[in-house]
Formats: sequence, C-alpha cells, structure tokens
Amino acid sequence: MTADRFSPPAGSGVTIAEVPFLTQITLRLDPAGPAAEAAGKQLGVTLPVEGGSSARAGDVTVLRLGPDEWLVLGPPGAEPRLTAALESAAGTEHVSVVDVSAQRTTVALAGPRVRELLAFGCAIDLHPRAFGVGACAQTVLAHAPVVLLRRDPSSFWVLVRASFAGHLAAWLADAALELTAGD
Repeated sequence: MTADRFSPPAGSGVTIAEVPFLTQITLRLDPAGPAAEAAGKQLGVTLPVEGGSSARAGDVTVLRLGPDEWLVLGPPGAEPRLTAALESAAGTEHVSVVDVSAQRTTVALAGPRVRELLAFGCAIDLHPRAFGVGACAQTVLAHAPVVLLRRDPSSFWVLVRASFAGHLAAWLADAALELTAGD
C-alpha cells in the first residue's frame, strides 16, 4: 500500500492512514477459567467480557471477538513481551496464543464523516447508540473481511488482511470521493 492510495480528496471530511506493523495476537481460552483473570493481570487490562467489546490500557487493546477468542493489539515489536505474558498466564490451562501480526494491516479512519464513509460498504449500524466507543466486530467492508474497532466518537481502526489491503485502499479513496460529490 502506498500513501497516495490512502489520500482522501480534500473536503471529504475523513482522514485515512495506515497504522503499520501493530502487534496482533489471537488468544483463545476459557473465559471462566483462571487463565482469563491471569491474562488480564499480565496484560494490565481486564479481558472484555461482553462479545463485540474492547478494553484498553496503556499500549494494549484487547478485542472480544468470540465466546473464547480475543485479539490483543500492541505497538510494533511488542510480540515477544505480550506473547510471553499470555503464555505465563496460561499456567496449566488449555490456552492458545498465536502471533498473527503479519496477517493484517491496520487502517485508521477519522473525521466528522467517517461513519458516512463506512456506511458505503459496511452493513453494520455504526450509530453511536448501536456501535459505541470500544465496540468491535468481525464484518465485511467493501467485500473484504475486516475487524472494525471504534476508537473514539469519530475514529475507527479497520484491521484488514494483507491480501485485501490494496483493494480496501482503492475502495476507501473512491468512497471518500463520493463524499465530496454531494457538496
């Protein structure tokens, strides 16, 4: 992906930027088991209990993707630290800790019209009452499988598989152009 593919047209009301090389670790464990509490302590953030929610503390964000699945996000290069912390928390429990950092890239979308932009290609209701700050979902955006995270009222992270990143970049630039057409 090149920077120019992420340059939205002036007046679109959105900014688009890649957040490259985030640490991404898939964690699978029994949410009622002792490893869940221990993992939260090791990470410094309690694992989210509700599906489709996230928790953030310091440089770590944890997304609840399924009944026994979380995605742990950290800064670039944090794979050894976070993997070791999660493996330590596992103790003798059956836990899966897998570094999936190379699988996806992250696109940061922000601005007053970001929900409008996402609505062009995503069927999820992104109104703050339905998808508030901290909400996350595995969904489809522009026919690409993504993980969507609302970081604050006017910004989202879109985690997209590397093989779809070029397609998504082109789609975002085109969809942002549509935002200027009605102005």
